[in-house]
Amino acid sequence: MIRPHGGKLVNRIRTDSSGEPLNEFRSYPRISVQNDKMRDIENIATGVFSPLEGFNGEEDLKSILKDGRLSNWLPWTLPILLDVNEDVADDAYRSKDIVITEEGGDGLAIMNVEERFTMNKRELAKGIFLTDDPSHPGVQRTFTANDVFLGGKIELVKEGSNKDSQYGLDPVDTRDVFEKRGWETIVGFQTRNVPHLGHEYVQKTALNFTDGLFINPVIGKKKSGDFRDDVILGTYDVLVNFYFPRDRVLLGTLHTEMRYAGPREAIFHAIVRKNFGCTHFIVGRDHAGVGNFYDPYDSHKIFQDYTDLGILPLFFFAFFYCSKCASVATEKTCPHGEDTRSNFSGTLLRDVLQKKGDSALKLVRPEVLEVIQKWEDPFVK
Repeated sequence: MIRPHGGKLVNRIRTDSSGEPLNEFRSYPRISVQNDKMRDIENIATGVFSPLEGFNGEEDLKSILKDGRLSNWLPWTLPILLDVNEDVADDAYRSKDIVITEEGGDGLAIMNVEERFTMNKRELAKGIFLTDDPSHPGVQRTFTANDVFLGGKIELVKEGSNKDSQYGLDPVDTRDVFEKRGWETIVGFQTRNVPHLGHEYVQKTALNFTDGLFINPVIGKKKSGDFRDDVILGTYDVLVNFYFPRDRVLLGTLHTEMRYAGPREAIFHAIVRKNFGCTHFIVGRDHAGVGNFYDPYDSHKIFQDYTDLGILPLFFFAFFYCSKCASVATEKTCPHGEDTRSNFSGTLLRDVLQKKGDSALKLVRPEVLEVIQKWEDPFVK
């Protein structure tokens, strides 16, 4: 089994509490965070974000922005930050130990506050997203974040209740499944879309060279116009059931927000799947991109700077159906012109679905289309 990023799988789950949760911390300041921030805490605690044991401090943040690595030079491209307002930051830093609760949810954690610091938001946005254009959804979120950051280790006391019970697998779970199935090579697939035929072809092509496929959709905050989480999960459920050998594929969810950080997020996604136990990772065209902010193959090129990543990327170009070849192909395998090609595209699929009708059957399996059509509006508002 491949070693987790940094050498060991982090476990920051508090197991010794009894009775009233955090009774001994009743007098300490409480911070209420939104759902996606609590998912970050859970991902730290369960090892999804190994080697992190808490929210990044200032030294690691500066190293991530400058070099795409932690201060110990381990590859890490996206900071995991806890932003708070100034009054809360002062109270938390004085107290050192704070209680973190989930706004409108069940998640509960404690944090030992080691640092209180600030960062110019324009510099922060440019370091993560390679742009400070506020039309980029990640940049816009950065500009609206609180002004002060807290760094320090966390302990998870109670996990939120909205994590999908069937597919919400932690790295301990996936590694156990892989071991029991005898898989030595596992390819991970990241997605924020419902599956079209191009996705399926990529997955099955990669599966030809590995023992197993781990399909790992992102469940969490996305931009307007993306597919809803329950639609994504429902469509993948039927795809796996009808079109994959069940002993060679595992469907599990990654509960985190999409950052839309393009090439930097491609590295981050690879690290996360390494922690789940994957030995290989599929990197497609315009991975984690948005609009025209990144070259479609920047997400391939960045891996040249991370030869020490510890997981093998599998690069794929855009897939299309060629009527002349009478098969699915790519620019690398098909010599024919644009007039013979029917492109697979998440954007095209969304456009076709918004016009209703069954024309989407050229892009997706009928069982997938049936699931999508059950929803009056399958898209994020």
